[in-house]
Amino acid sequence: MERGLSQVTLLFLFWECNLFLRLASLIRTHLNRLTTNLLTDQLVYRCRQGDVRAYRELYDAYSKAMYNICLRMLGNSADAEDVLQEAFVQVFNNIGKIQQEASLSGWIKRIVVNHCLSQLRKKKVYFEEVEEEHVSGEAEVDEVQFALSVTLVKEAIAQLPDGYRTVLNLYLFEDYSHREIGELLGITESTAKTQYMRAKEKVRGIVKQKTVA
Repeated sequence: MERGLSQVTLLFLFWECNLFLRLASLIRTHLNRLTTNLLTDQLVYRCRQGDVRAYRELYDAYSKAMYNICLRMLGNSADAEDVLQEAFVQVFNNIGKIQQEASLSGWIKRIVVNHCLSQLRKKKVYFEEVEEEHVSGEAEVDEVQFALSVTLVKEAIAQLPDGYRTVLNLYLFEDYSHREIGELLGITESTAKTQYMRAKEKVRGIVKQKTVA
């Protein structure tokens, strides 16, 4: 009987210990988030006050990630660098307009993506409207098979036509929904989804050719 009670006690203590560790992890995550938000709020405040060093810190903190977005969407470093500079000029000029509850990184990303789309429109990139029934047979794409070699996939994405590459990047890497992509590009949600599926099919085909070769 005593041995049985001891085992129950040990299990109870183990459960309490595990619960304590989970609570500690949640508290640590929450505190880290509060600290990050506080630092971000301070950075935005200093920018609004015209602190030149704050502008530099903001650029240093976000420019690399935003350049990668530009490069993925535009496909070449020259356009990516130009668009990045244009986007950050808008960021600096409008930093006072960001809402307190908004995510700074998300706000900057939207500006960068819009500048990328504007650049693509200047290049006369056409986002084709496609009837949904014409592509229903192509919509079945194995997500697991798509997760092939990262390097090969990146190279294949770079070879896509501008329209397909834009839709695929927005959905796959920038976490836009098909509805949001449709609104950004002025196409229907079903067309955005269809172009994404076709872009993946093309990527798979390119990767397959390289793998076989």
